[in-house]
Amino acid sequence: MIATIGHLFDPLTLLAMVLGIMAVALFQNGAAALGRAVAALLSLVTADPTRDRDAARAAMLKIDQVAQLRGLSCTDRVKTANPFLTDAARKLANSERTELFELWAAQTLADRAQRHAGARNVWLSVADAAPALGMAGTIIGLVGMFAAMDDPASLGPAMALALLTTFYGVVIANMIAAPIAARLADLSERELAWQQEVVARMLAIARRENAPLRRASIREVA
Repeated sequence: MIATIGHLFDPLTLLAMVLGIMAVALFQNGAAALGRAVAALLSLVTADPTRDRDAARAAMLKIDQVAQLRGLSCTDRVKTANPFLTDAARKLANSERTELFELWAAQTLADRAQRHAGARNVWLSVADAAPALGMAGTIIGLVGMFAAMDDPASLGPAMALALLTTFYGVVIANMIAAPIAARLADLSERELAWQQEVVARMLAIARRENAPLRRASIREVA
């Protein structure tokens, strides 16, 4: 069994497959998206949208209280560990009109969704390219095998190349790239969901605090 597993690992063939797959992903998506796709691997372990959502909801309660007592201009005093929530609170405090905050939020979330999709698409490209390159390696191996029919010693390496490239393509596509793409899609959907919830809550607070009667009452308290 150990010997069989050892035969499945050919560093040069595997390196050639990986380089070819990465070249295809680079051509299809660009260097920036490829870099984000590699960087996104860290989020597979560290990201926890449920934790971030719960922390955001707790922070929103504080922001709501500050807005009621001090007005929108003081909402950025609420300290949070999440960069998006910190930026949103600062933008809410500094926006002269609710429409400006709404525009900022829509653009920010759209840009974030586009970046997430770019990283995910790289791994989908890898999942698509791996079997195709594996088949190409199989064809090359078969051509080499048929070309060396008169030399039995050359048949083994050519057949190994033909089979290993197919094996590597299947493994990379179905056990690495596709699961990573699915995981990134799930994380993106859950992250954007709680961020949209935060934006909706902040817009409701902004509209309430910008109501003429409400603004007058805040000035009287101040």
